[in-house]
Amino acid sequence: MKKAFAAFLCTFGLPTVAAHAQTVGDAAVAAPADSPAGAPPNVSSINPSSAASSSTNPSSAGASNAGGAYTTDNLGDGVLTRFTRYYALEMGHAGAPSDPNAPASRREGWPAQPATTPPLPFTEWPYGGATSIGANRPASVDSPLMTAIAPTGIGRALASAHVQVYGWLDVGGNYSSSSVPGGNAPAAYDYQPRRIQLDQAVVYVERTPDTVQQDHVDWGFRVAGIYGVDYRYTTSLGLFSNQLLKHNNDYGYDLPMVYGEVYIPKIAQGLVIRVGRFIAAPDIEAQLAPNNYMYSHSMTYTFDNYTNTGVMATLAVTKNWFVQGAVTDGSETALWNVGKRVTNPFPNPLYPGTTYRKDPGAQASFTGCVRYQSNSGRDSFYVCTNAINNGEWGYNNLQWSGLTYYHRFTDKWHVAFESYNLYQKNVPNGLNPVVQNAYAMGGTPFSPQRLPFNAPSLAQCNSVDVLRCSAHAQSALAYLNFTPTPLNNITLRGEYLDDEKGQRTGAKTRYVAGAIGYQHWFSPQIEIRPELAYYRALDANAFNGNSNLSIVANKRYLVALSGDAILHF
Repeated sequence: MKKAFAAFLCTFGLPTVAAHAQTVGDAAVAAPADSPAGAPPNVSSINPSSAASSSTNPSSAGASNAGGAYTTDNLGDGVLTRFTRYYALEMGHAGAPSDPNAPASRREGWPAQPATTPPLPFTEWPYGGATSIGANRPASVDSPLMTAIAPTGIGRALASAHVQVYGWLDVGGNYSSSSVPGGNAPAAYDYQPRRIQLDQAVVYVERTPDTVQQDHVDWGFRVAGIYGVDYRYTTSLGLFSNQLLKHNNDYGYDLPMVYGEVYIPKIAQGLVIRVGRFIAAPDIEAQLAPNNYMYSHSMTYTFDNYTNTGVMATLAVTKNWFVQGAVTDGSETALWNVGKRVTNPFPNPLYPGTTYRKDPGAQASFTGCVRYQSNSGRDSFYVCTNAINNGEWGYNNLQWSGLTYYHRFTDKWHVAFESYNLYQKNVPNGLNPVVQNAYAMGGTPFSPQRLPFNAPSLAQCNSVDVLRCSAHAQSALAYLNFTPTPLNNITLRGEYLDDEKGQRTGAKTRYVAGAIGYQHWFSPQIEIRPELAYYRALDANAFNGNSNLSIVANKRYLVALSGDAILHF
């Protein structure tokens, strides 16, 4: 497997480094948008399940094909032949072959589309929890796999049902100033220093509702499976979680999205109701690799909440104003944890009873958002409160309030900004001897006896004498993007994070960080994202440590040269 990964990277001229045989980390589980704006990560104007088109794609990068025309007419009949030839056909183009018979992909009079994929990770300014209202047609993902099987019986059946199967492989690596296992943390996702790794192998099976039309109710679903080292950032307590929380497996799997949804067109400008497990609504970044500007993630995103399970409704009040509301079971916790109690082996002043709740954060929670987008598509404001409840210390029971803002200056320049405050209440004080003893003896829901790896951190309260305190984190994040050509984008990322009680990152400190990244697409199916990032903790050592291995952090900074290659299928 390692040789295969190395060969794949070498095709793009990337260096390969021997991977660790075993890795152990202390990355926090955190969270959002799925495919931003609920849209698939690689959208085109052609239905890839259809047989062929015959028009030239006006958004191509100008490369010519052997036959002169940019069409799928000559892909052949065999599945493997069509699969490989489709990759060759799209090389050098910034879009799929267009279909002259395809219906309009955007509702008439709707705000202008702000971006294109490639080279950006979205076509709509991101908002989560719903398929994009007014700008989504079924089976619109540009997929080599769906194109390859189009003439077969199963391909025709899937096309008839508007169901698509597609995904990607994401292989990345880094060389950093850290050296111990897990030493890049609290940076993410490449928390293991100096290695090559399979970040994600992802498969989607989905049907998306037609939200452009306003004539009939439509429906959709998505089942998304992920395998790779990134599974640790989507893990939900009680759902395949032992592979991380009990064993700290380097590689693992998860189902970050399993949901169904219905689109109702005649309520205002359209209503989408989503039920199941889905990506949390806020944030610029997302867990799924193609939905991000860069390979690495900001600390702002790393220590956020990622997934919710419940019901979310998104209403387009007008073409410009959207409102959202959701009832969920908290964040990153299985539905069956709600109300579940387990034996307390060591009653103590924190948890005096003979039982305590398995996850105090697993409870009815509310999410509410308001979104505005200008007619020109140049501006988008998105204000949210996510998974709000009593705020009790839970697995990842973060009380999130914040906003994202996007502004397009020109066709080549845009900025994305995010700021939030998140907190938990009654977090045990890791500086207090009574708390230390209770925690060590199994007297809390997240003691090592229950969760030996990646458990929620204790707080470093302002006074040693208190048993508990509230733990807040405040963040500000900005991405500045320059798109010189349809296949290239350059990104500058800057951020500030104040982990006031050390509960999110394990160090009570403020952080500043900056990164520069370059995204190059060889075609709509193949992209690489090299970058250079610098992180600094202002008040305490935070890097090159690992609490799971009792290695104390000994650096205040991290410098990481990293990158990845994504192959869509």
